[in-house]
Amino acid sequence: MTDLHLPLDRSAGRLAAQIAAGFRGAIRAGRLTAGTRLPSSRDLARDLEVSRGVVVTAYEQLIAEGFLTARRGDGTRVARLARPDAPPAAGPETAPATAPPAARAPEPGGPGEPPGGDARQGFPYDLWPGTPDLGAFPRDRWVAAVRASLRELPNEELTYPDHSGAAALRAELAGYLGRVRAAHTGPGGVVVMSGVAHGMSTVVRALMAAGHDTLAVEDPTSVRQLPMLEATGIRLVRVPVDRDGLDVGALARTGARAVLVTPAHQYPTGVVLSPERRAELIAWARAAGGLVIEDDYDAEFRYDREPVGCLQGVDPERVVLLGSVSKALAPALRLGWAVCPPDLAERLRTHRAHTDLGAPVLEQHALAHLIRSGGYDRHLRTMRRRYRARRDALVEALREHVPGVAIRGVSAGIHLYVELPRGCDEDEVVAAAGRAGVAVAGARPMWSRERAAAAPPALVLGYARVGENRLAEAARLLGVVITQRVQG
Repeated sequence: MTDLHLPLDRSAGRLAAQIAAGFRGAIRAGRLTAGTRLPSSRDLARDLEVSRGVVVTAYEQLIAEGFLTARRGDGTRVARLARPDAPPAAGPETAPATAPPAARAPEPGGPGEPPGGDARQGFPYDLWPGTPDLGAFPRDRWVAAVRASLRELPNEELTYPDHSGAAALRAELAGYLGRVRAAHTGPGGVVVMSGVAHGMSTVVRALMAAGHDTLAVEDPTSVRQLPMLEATGIRLVRVPVDRDGLDVGALARTGARAVLVTPAHQYPTGVVLSPERRAELIAWARAAGGLVIEDDYDAEFRYDREPVGCLQGVDPERVVLLGSVSKALAPALRLGWAVCPPDLAERLRTHRAHTDLGAPVLEQHALAHLIRSGGYDRHLRTMRRRYRARRDALVEALREHVPGVAIRGVSAGIHLYVELPRGCDEDEVVAAAGRAGVAVAGARPMWSRERAAAAPPALVLGYARVGENRLAEAARLLGVVITQRVQG
């Protein structure tokens, strides 16, 4: 396979990720075209002198992302929808040559902290979803990043900011997202936003100006998201989500040409968009001339495997990738990004020029330094271990104390979707849990009125802010509440 140019840096580790990145690059460069049959995992492992398991892991990752397909008797092939990149469009700036290289390393757009959060401070056990462990914010690293940025920052950078965001941050984000989320962009395709919510509402307004009148959203979805989207004036239509993610057939029947999805870890159900649905969604966007708005909610936190790469990496011309540091660091920073096709990126820059003149500069340079120095990666590794331990503790305790409970979704993120046993009234459980000192969210308000009646009663539980022992006690209290409701 030397003609595929799959060099491996064995000292860097993560060989499966390196192989997957090599194949993505070959597909994007046009060296591997749709339908090309790839060698068997055994043959490629022998050619690359790695274990077969390494190649199998790389193939599975690319199949999940939609770059490859595998069928019994037909082997592994480049997916029909995979195609090489178009020549890059001319656009504004890239990072200046003097900018440091990229480091090797949601926001109320997801659930967010709802209004009334302060009222929950009296609850001994706050399991409301959407907020990370605020006490884990890396204060020392952030202070060091701010100091380093202030020392290095030229005076000229203290003027009104670039409407796209600081060039140094956009360069770091382009490198980081390409490495960690398999995104395909350069600094010119990144627009810094004040979080996912800002990016989402701005993109929707840009779509309306371009003639879109309808936006499809998932059913269920965040209750905080809907009023924000409705405030733009666009018409919303709900599209069902099942265990494979968004129903693309139902999406096509709505007539919408834009859709907002959370494919990496759907909020609130926790499912991951399946490889088949990913391919269908990209095919829909191309056939309809549509746009997929990808809220990369919770993508930093996958515990059972490598996270599936973003949809934007499959078709950068049809997908806008929205992300932020709200879950990774803290919502208070109000730092996010939109990775866009060139024409949409220009419209977002124009919108910022006409509204707020851009994002705060010092925070952008501090984040760029944190990514470049490796501090951001180290913090995320720490938080993955912490959140996984908390998730495991809550799952184990729920299964012990609440017989008949069903935990949906994959091992990821900072919330659980928990279906209650038969006979439970969701509203009664939420109210009784509150009286017992446990703040929880019911799932019914997140469903459309049409589907809510058929959806099993469920809770959405956040576990990021509570230690393992307290999560176990919260689960015990929930078990008492739920058991009483079932018996009653």
